[in-house]
Amino acid sequence: MSGHSKWSTIKRKKGAKDAARGKIFTRLIREITISARTGGDPESNPRLRTAVSAAKSANMPNDNINRAIKKGTGEIAGATIEEVVYEGYGPLGVAVLAETATDNRNRTTSELRHIFSKHGGNLGAVGSVAWMFDQKGVVVVERDRVDEETLLEAALEAGAEDVSSELDDRYQVITAPGDLHLVAAELEKIGIPVAETGLDRLPKNAKSLNEEEANKFLKFYEMIEDQDDVQRVFANFEISDEVMEKLGN
Repeated sequence: MSGHSKWSTIKRKKGAKDAARGKIFTRLIREITISARTGGDPESNPRLRTAVSAAKSANMPNDNINRAIKKGTGEIAGATIEEVVYEGYGPLGVAVLAETATDNRNRTTSELRHIFSKHGGNLGAVGSVAWMFDQKGVVVVERDRVDEETLLEAALEAGAEDVSSELDDRYQVITAPGDLHLVAAELEKIGIPVAETGLDRLPKNAKSLNEEEANKFLKFYEMIEDQDDVQRVFANFEISDEVMEKLGN
């Protein structure tokens, strides 16, 4: 969690470039298409259900959602989208994982290698940094919808591992990957609204960055996030609240 979760919150508040509807829709459509390969019914496909829910939250038209599902199930022809995870080290030796959805692996590899090299980092082999992260399910709940004590009790009862209050405006309920949708469903069942669900890669250890280092690293980090085929980025950096506040302003 650490730095990248906080930075995502700041970007959301600032209305960063990635908030452009077209870019969000592109990423959501790719996720829906990939998710639908294992079944086009959201009720029986938890990953697809999460993707469709995210698309609706972003006000994506139903026609777009249905078309993406049909591309995934093969009912509509379209370019083959594959999932590729890239691993490497960014500036200052920070470990980075970039999850992509691409119709041209060679293009994506070339563009990401260029970004890493330009900022003094380098792409690594498969498994080179993945061991530094634990994959966990994360259920996001807005702070104004429930108090922390109530959420913690309900989440643990539902099978969650922990609740993080690290972010200013949201709680993150941490689960084992296989328990993600069960925990989310249990919270909804007792009246606690779920804002988002997803699988995250949480760093086992984080590298602390000062203000100068954070400025340098986040320029690289944003370029990786803004690459067209990148869906999500994870990195093992940590930035203090004081430095984050300065960056956010």
